[in-house]
Amino acid sequence: MPETLYGLAGLNTVVNPVSNGGGGGGSSFIPVRVVDIVLNENHPNFEEVGGWNGIGTIYYLSVVNPTTQDTSTNTAKPAFSNIKQFPLINEIVYLFTLPLPTSQDEPDNAGNYYFTPINIWNSQHHNAVPNGAILTEEQSPDYQQTQAGNVRRVQDNGTEIFLGNTFIEEPDIHPLLPFEGDLIYEGRWGNSIRFGSTVSGSSNDWSVTGSNGNPITIIRNGQNPNIPTDGWVPTVEDINGDLSSIYLTSTQKLPLQASSTNYNSYPSNPPTTPNQFAGKQLILNSGRLVFNTTTDHLLLTSKKSINLNAIEGTYIDTPNIVLNSTSIKLGSKDATESLMLGDKTVTLLNDVLTQLISVVNDLGQLAAKPIIGGAAPDPKLIATAAKAKIKLTNSKNKLNTLLSKQNKTV
Repeated sequence: MPETLYGLAGLNTVVNPVSNGGGGGGSSFIPVRVVDIVLNENHPNFEEVGGWNGIGTIYYLSVVNPTTQDTSTNTAKPAFSNIKQFPLINEIVYLFTLPLPTSQDEPDNAGNYYFTPINIWNSQHHNAVPNGAILTEEQSPDYQQTQAGNVRRVQDNGTEIFLGNTFIEEPDIHPLLPFEGDLIYEGRWGNSIRFGSTVSGSSNDWSVTGSNGNPITIIRNGQNPNIPTDGWVPTVEDINGDLSSIYLTSTQKLPLQASSTNYNSYPSNPPTTPNQFAGKQLILNSGRLVFNTTTDHLLLTSKKSINLNAIEGTYIDTPNIVLNSTSIKLGSKDATESLMLGDKTVTLLNDVLTQLISVVNDLGQLAAKPIIGGAAPDPKLIATAAKAKIKLTNSKNKLNTLLSKQNKTV
């Protein structure tokens, strides 16, 4: 299958880009195929391209005449400094020439820069083109002829194109389905940012409430792994199926399946369940959430209530807890029994036991004295009084052990 199949023939009709260190310059553009890229200090040409200043430098071949060039001098750097989309091997980029750092001293000294990869297959995963005039037998089924031209339709494990040392093609990574007015940024692995809006009558999950144009921002990391369609069929974000996501809404209602919605602690007016609330909110949904501060406080404030809702339990580990409230109910919202004040209760019991010990002591002494003209002392009563005095004294000595060393109340 000739390379003209991909619509690339005839593009190499502009001025060739300069070779490394060459002079000249201009505004001509030329498509080239990436054959290597410097991404870290482990690349053998790291120092040759300028060390850390050369990160992102590609080596390339002409798309039309790939066998007539030596790639050792065919290099180009990224054109943009703040937004970087480094190409994969075998992706196509456009080159153009602009001044080099040395141009301040040598105005004619120019070098090659490249734009982001050409969107040949309209795929956010990769847009590499098979290198060579004829597709291999394994590759041919992955490229089909349609009325719009050739399209990439991978139905096996990959297109057998070398994309890099660690990049493994995953044909089931779906592009996002756009809606009117969307601004979408997509990574290669099902991670994306959508600046969208409510679109009445659309197939997304966030347009069942509100009006057209109500803004929504969706940050997603990892698409739903169980999407039933082929990898080239676009999909929309799935708040319950995607691996991790953040939703910033304005008027939308989202079908979030919360892990727990037990609001029995509320005496009245419990919160609206997450899948029924419509309005401005921020939703974070993932397998685990961690909020951590390193230098200052973590503050949770709310206009209404703060609800902690968990299936297994709520655990707090901290050296100090202060609950400042006019009403604290433990065990149930219907709790009516008042808690005892420990220190005052111990003081009261101490006074009672002291009096009882005194009474028992007097009783024992009285029982030991013979009654004039009457009966002899009662040994049984004396023994009982002695035992009671010992028990009461021991109880009195244990009163302070009833007080918590950690928990205080008012």
